[in-house]
Amino acid sequence: MRCARNVLKVRVGLVVAAALLGGAALAQTGSIFTCTDAQGRKLTSDRLIMACLDREQRELSPSGVVRRVIAPSLSNEERLRAQERARTEAQARDRATDERRQQQALLMRYADPATHQRERTQALRPVQAMLAAAERRQQELGRQQQAVADELAHLQRADPAAAAPARLLQRKADIEQQMVSQEGLVRGHQRELERIEERFNAELQLLQRLWAERDAQGPAR
Repeated sequence: MRCARNVLKVRVGLVVAAALLGGAALAQTGSIFTCTDAQGRKLTSDRLIMACLDREQRELSPSGVVRRVIAPSLSNEERLRAQERARTEAQARDRATDERRQQQALLMRYADPATHQRERTQALRPVQAMLAAAERRQQELGRQQQAVADELAHLQRADPAAAAPARLLQRKADIEQQMVSQEGLVRGHQRELERIEERFNAELQLLQRLWAERDAQGPAR
């Protein structure tokens, strides 16, 4: 596989080199090269067209007379591989462009560490408030649960043979159910705080590099 890829690279390199050398010489004769690329665009140049190495090209005289028809320089398999490589490279360029755009937007939003820390604090504050409220509710439910337990224990001591009142048993069950629900809320708020912290930590790590690069370049002129 590696050998085949190297052979393909050598062949493409030779074709490109020959095209550049030949194109420079042919350009002096006033030749016009034309073809239709893979996207259906009509291309014209004064030398062999690199985008059409995988398809037929025509060399025309200045008056438009066909001097010769140039066959594709690549086999069908090589052409497909070249197209796939071109797509991969285009996707990589698009990703790099998007990443640079996102980094620039991040720099515009956070000019310095203080700005970033201020927004982190603002993002955390409402979730911290909800967590604190949920924890207070947990504590209140804990006190209610303890009060029911104390009352049941008192009744049991007063009359060991008597059955526990239904209202107290129902109250005990209701409190336990609320405590389970409240525990879920607390865990949810804690996970949200962790998510926010992770997001800002990742941003800060990137921003520290971007700030250093910006400061190294000096003020924009």
